[in-house]
Amino acid sequence: MSKVVSKIVLVSGLLLGVSAVSTSMAAGPVTGPAKPDAAKGAQLYEQGDAARGIVACASCHGAAGNSTIPANPNISAQSHEYLYKQLVEFRVKAGAKTALRKGADGAPSVMQAMSTPLTEADMHNLAYFLSLQKLAQPATATNEKLVERGQKIWRAGIPERNVPACAGCHSPNGAGIPAQYPRLGGQFPSYIEDQLKLFRAGHRGNSAMMNQIADRMSDADIKAVSDYAAGLR
Repeated sequence: MSKVVSKIVLVSGLLLGVSAVSTSMAAGPVTGPAKPDAAKGAQLYEQGDAARGIVACASCHGAAGNSTIPANPNISAQSHEYLYKQLVEFRVKAGAKTALRKGADGAPSVMQAMSTPLTEADMHNLAYFLSLQKLAQPATATNEKLVERGQKIWRAGIPERNVPACAGCHSPNGAGIPAQYPRLGGQFPSYIEDQLKLFRAGHRGNSAMMNQIADRMSDADIKAVSDYAAGLR
């Protein structure tokens, strides 16, 4: 009888030990990606980091992401996830020969050199900081003659060429869908036009869907919808 009791005590002790270990593990700290730091993002955006060869983003994209130069897009108020994705795709991935996002004629984008010195944390911090900013100086449409055509493409697409309505992904007011599709309302029309042409040529290879859509659009289509999108709010 004493042997049976001893075995029961031994087994109970072992089970209690396993339970204690499991409870201890469950109660331990949960590790994961650190939350982006907006303050660090702001400092890097505004001042850069000369020691690491990082140029202040504000020198091209303006205060808080409000650019005054059409060649450099407004990047304030874009989603954190979208901005981070673009920074990653300006860089050449390990084992690749070129970046997914290239510039005119397939040459390396200016942003390739700007993004290469950034760490993962840097990119998240910058993207998070910009996502919190307000689009204070939006661009606007510039050509009244293009409004009707641009509006039609934005709202209904070009059915005969299988071009879907831009509003389906970028929203009726051009605000985009956070983490998926960028805000285009208030963006420079010439910048939108350039990007659509880069998608069409395959030089911007970070969205197969946009490559296909742009490939079915004429220069006139692109110009009209780019101008219309810029005026959306």
